[in-house]
Amino acid sequence: MSRIGKLPITVPAGVTVTVKDQEITVKGPKGELTQTVNPAISVEVEGNECKVSRVNDEKQNRAYHGLYRSLIQNMVVGVSEGYKKTLELVGVGYRASNQGQVLELSLGYTHTIYLVLPLEVKVETKSERNQNPIIMLESNDKQLLGQVCAKIRSFRMPEPYKGKGVKFQGEYIRRKAGKSAGK
Repeated sequence: MSRIGKLPITVPAGVTVTVKDQEITVKGPKGELTQTVNPAISVEVEGNECKVSRVNDEKQNRAYHGLYRSLIQNMVVGVSEGYKKTLELVGVGYRASNQGQVLELSLGYTHTIYLVLPLEVKVETKSERNQNPIIMLESNDKQLLGQVCAKIRSFRMPEPYKGKGVKFQGEYIRRKAGKSAGK
């Protein structure tokens, strides 16, 4: 049996999990999320626990077992606590600002990049003197938040020579020696 799939999901107070026709809805103080589940997987809610089980031991169904358990767990955590990610802009002249859901990035290109963020993602930018600009993103949907962070990061990936680019706060960038190191 799947090690992750067989673990029960504890549902905190204030969060409700409902299952109807292979669709799971999780409601909590931070919002509501839904997920459609494969027919080979069944979900039962008993009190403050949610259990995921599978019909048989086919390889694909074993993979779905752990997958859907993790997705439901992420939904429960998202509607109760939420997820936060912080991006840091490293480079001379790199700037970030936001007007509502529009993120304005200046990343060393000839033009400014404007990115319209989904309504589910809350954005906040911070620029202090002698500090790298910071973009703080918050959402109850872990997958959507990761996708938005990956999109912002793709505009200027961190490079290994000077470490310039958009990186997650606390991320370690492996540095390479330049041309002069070979002599």
